[in-house]
Amino acid sequence: AFGTGVLVNMPLADVAQTVTDGFGGTLGGIGMVTGLGVMLGKFMFESGGIESISNKILGAFGEKKSPIAVALSGFITGIPVFGDVVYIMFAPMLRVLSKKTKISMVNFACAISVATTCTFALVLPTAPPLAVAEELGIEIGIFFFYALISAFVGMLVGGIVYGSFLNKQDHKNNHFYTFEDLDQEEAQMAKGDSKDKMGAGKALSILLVPIVLILLGSFVPLAVGKEAAIVPFVTFIGNKNFAMMVGVIYAAVISRKYIKKTATDIMTEAADQVGLILLITGAGGAFGKVLQATGIADYVAGTLSSFSIPILILCFLIAQIIRCAQGSTTVALMTTAAIISSTIATSGVSPILCAIAICAGGIGLSLPNDSGFWAISRFFRISVTDTIRGWSIGGFVAGVAILIFVSILSLFQGFLPGLMI
Repeated sequence: AFGTGVLVNMPLADVAQTVTDGFGGTLGGIGMVTGLGVMLGKFMFESGGIESISNKILGAFGEKKSPIAVALSGFITGIPVFGDVVYIMFAPMLRVLSKKTKISMVNFACAISVATTCTFALVLPTAPPLAVAEELGIEIGIFFFYALISAFVGMLVGGIVYGSFLNKQDHKNNHFYTFEDLDQEEAQMAKGDSKDKMGAGKALSILLVPIVLILLGSFVPLAVGKEAAIVPFVTFIGNKNFAMMVGVIYAAVISRKYIKKTATDIMTEAADQVGLILLITGAGGAFGKVLQATGIADYVAGTLSSFSIPILILCFLIAQIIRCAQGSTTVALMTTAAIISSTIATSGVSPILCAIAICAGGIGLSLPNDSGFWAISRFFRISVTDTIRGWSIGGFVAGVAILIFVSILSLFQGFLPGLMI
């Protein structure tokens, strides 16, 4: 951000102020809800709720359909818990399952990584979609509703269908890992964990409390009209910061009997973890603000618009290019939203669908310049080539599937609730 401002001869005082405004403005919009979201996930993780949800889904689908169960588990747990934690938690179990079922480890890696990244890039309360929503000024609850469905489509196509294709390919080529080091993990899975865990139903309720409040705040005014007496109340309880605070309080109360640490300790640890997330997100906001202030954003948007590229594809392409160039999903999405926000406002296409297309562009083609690429390779102990097959390409397939889905939705935006311009 600083370098761009200096190189285009922006007054130095303006460079510093623009970076400060962009950083502070971004965190002012999403900082509180991001921190509360990490706390929510920490309570679910420490109480054993995340593990209970995963075990419940795996038990329902059985070993032969375990990649579907793994994708669904990653999809749900990826909302409150950040990707690396999910990979650490699932990796030993997935390696044992791969050895036992003869299902390719690349299939499992694809299923879990694509599912968690779809929710990270699209589903609140994670930082990237929050930042995009703030930049475009769209209604959070309505965006959440359509983004959740879109993320599920991406997980289904990129994580499950494409993952199944990888499994068939590996069986055909007899490409499998030996798992010679798994004796300890197998013994632990056979023994089980005697610790009293929160049930899957209670764990899901922690997720649902803030989600339901946010959805009420967005859809009740649409249903009853903005002049109705109940609207100020539901708007207040549906505010993203208030809803997440209620969710954290609820999580602290119902998880007390399942956690050894105090609620204060868990919240403090979560606050420690959120620091880097907020720094990266704020830096992305600062960079986007500089691009807007220097006119680079308008130039890029205007140049690409001259090729008559449909707006949804344009949103996806810019995000995907930036994602490939610098690795971070968060920075790619925020920069794209800053570059193209004015074009979206005059496009005639629902800003909510444009926001989803931007988020879809941040999912795939993760290259070795992305720390997530190495996290997947390291935790699942698969080769770089298999990481590219399972994650880089799998994520791209998911992103394209979401782009196609929102393009179809755009045909009906005049009829679908909340998408009217």
